Amino acid sequence: MGVYLVSVGAREWFGGSEDGQGELAAALNEELRGRGLPPFESLPEETDFVRGSGQAFEEKLVPSMDGFLALCPAHLSREETETLCGWSLLVPFSLEEEIWLPVGSAYSDDTLVAGAPQVLALAERLAAAVELPSEVPSACDNLDLTNWFLDGTAAKTAAARPGPWSDDLDAAFYVALYLRAAQHSIRRGSPIVYC
Repeated sequence: MGVYLVSVGAREWFGGSEDGQGELAAALNEELRGRGLPPFESLPEETDFVRGSGQAFEEKLVPSMDGFLALCPAHLSREETETLCGWSLLVPFSLEEEIWLPVGSAYSDDTLVAGAPQVLALAERLAAAVELPSEVPSACDNLDLTNWFLDGTAAKTAAARPGPWSDDLDAAFYVALYLRAAQHSIRRGSPIVYC
C-alpha cells in the first residue's frame, strides 16, 4: 500500500480497463474544448514491461515531504509551488492556467490538472538549485528512483559527491520525482496520476 505516481496508457485512460480513467478523460476534453483547445486524444498504448525502457512511470512516495516543502519557498513563489506539487493529474501539454475538474481523483473529490511543461520548468529550477547529480535514475518505470534513494545508493553517491542535494536526501527525492515525472509525461505523451 501507499501512494504511487504512475503513468497512464491509452486503454486505461479511455476506460477500457477495470481501473479506467474514462470519466476523467471525458471531463478534461470537455474543459479543453470549452477553452478552445483541442481534446487530449493521442496517448501511447501500453507496452510489455521492459525494465529500464522508460516506457512507463511508477514511483512510490515514501520519504517525508517536510524538507521538500521547506525547500520550495526558497526558490519558488507560493503559486509556483502549488503548480509544482498541487496537481493530481499531469498532462503532457502546456496549460496557461490550471484546470479544476469535478471528477474525483485517488485522494480528493476534485482533480487539479497541470501541464508538464510548466511543472518541468519549476522542477528544473529546483534541480539546479540543489545540484541534483546526473546519477539520479532517469528511467523510472519500476520504482527505480524510489529504490535508488532508499536502498543506500543515494547515500553512497552523496558521500562521494556531496553538494546541496545531499543535505536532505528526502527533499532531493521529491525534486527528482517531479522532474522525472514531467520529463516522462512530455517524452511519452502520457498523463500521470496518483494512485
